[in-house]
Amino acid sequence: MADLHYDVVVVGGAAVGSSVAYHLAANPDFKGTMLVLEKDPTYQRCASALSAASIRQQYSTAINVEISLYGISFLRSIGERLEVDGDRPEIGLHEGGYLFLATPEGAPALKAGHEIQQKLGADIALLSPDELTATFPWLSVDGLTAGCYGRSGEGWFDGYGLMQAFRRKARSLGVAYEPVEAVDVIRDGSRVTGLVLADGRRISCGTVVNAAGAGGPALAKAAGIEIPVHNKKRMIFTFRCADKVERCPLVIDPTGIYWRPEGDGFICGLAPPDAEDPDSTDFEVDHSFFEERIWPFMAERVPAFERIRVGRAWAGHYDMNAFDHNAIVGPSPELKNFFFANGFSGHGLQQSPAIGRGLSELIVHGGFRTLDLSPLRFERMAENDPVKELKVV
Repeated sequence: MADLHYDVVVVGGAAVGSSVAYHLAANPDFKGTMLVLEKDPTYQRCASALSAASIRQQYSTAINVEISLYGISFLRSIGERLEVDGDRPEIGLHEGGYLFLATPEGAPALKAGHEIQQKLGADIALLSPDELTATFPWLSVDGLTAGCYGRSGEGWFDGYGLMQAFRRKARSLGVAYEPVEAVDVIRDGSRVTGLVLADGRRISCGTVVNAAGAGGPALAKAAGIEIPVHNKKRMIFTFRCADKVERCPLVIDPTGIYWRPEGDGFICGLAPPDAEDPDSTDFEVDHSFFEERIWPFMAERVPAFERIRVGRAWAGHYDMNAFDHNAIVGPSPELKNFFFANGFSGHGLQQSPAIGRGLSELIVHGGFRTLDLSPLRFERMAENDPVKELKVV
């Protein structure tokens, strides 16, 4: 029996993969067939479901600012964009802002990033310590020189809801989804011609998009390509505070600790130092990490956090690009019909609208029509041309 054939197969059906599927299916110039392969249809352990689900424009590189400017525009109008049969998705977008804090050592980079953000139209305010105190009276400004606050266009939302809205809309446009893993890539010279599935089936295809998240490196390796993407565990802790901390944005302390409101409490986290950040596949939570590495420093910055009640905690994984902590987006130079959407390093949810749109343009038109995503090209690694993003959280 002949293999089933699809013009495009997207491997990975979470936020990025389903955004690619939606944007491609919605492109009036795309007339082909499409299949999305998702090995875990429950999505219980995907990054889209387990992350802090936030969006910001406070990056130090223009491409990341521009990606998120489109992202916030998309999220604001998600009800109209992803409506299916009169049902408009709700993702609870709350534009509470980010607040990046800086010591004297970090102030020059903060101010340089602010200039880029302002030039591109992001609504970010640069605040002095006195202005920080006036705006956020619960904040201790000891040791701080400045802060950057997103007055609009930044905040948090239901990441799982966004992913499901992309998926539902894509399916309504004729995209097929199958709950199975792609375990091997079939090549013919400089092209991919098909995939081998975990259940033994083979499917032929015209184009493959690798949006497999933590499984992205294995799929690339099956195609004969190495990508410097590693699975890193990140833990999120919840707590409630006895005292009011009003109008709290998502705060990024100079220590790297972050926290933001969530319901009637807060969530927080911290990336461990590189020496203590091995590749990981487990979902175990180390509660001592909060008690020893996060809470004491967080309570110094917000004295009200001295009196808290700790709640539940969970762990998820980032697909980290060890080269420069930015995504790899676009075709392989070896296999022109094998496209990457990998290594988002924690930014996948907020970048999914622009990445999906960009990849659909590449596949259909052979080039970008809206935002030029070429700074994220695969070749930059061989060219030693990193995207030098200083604001990695």
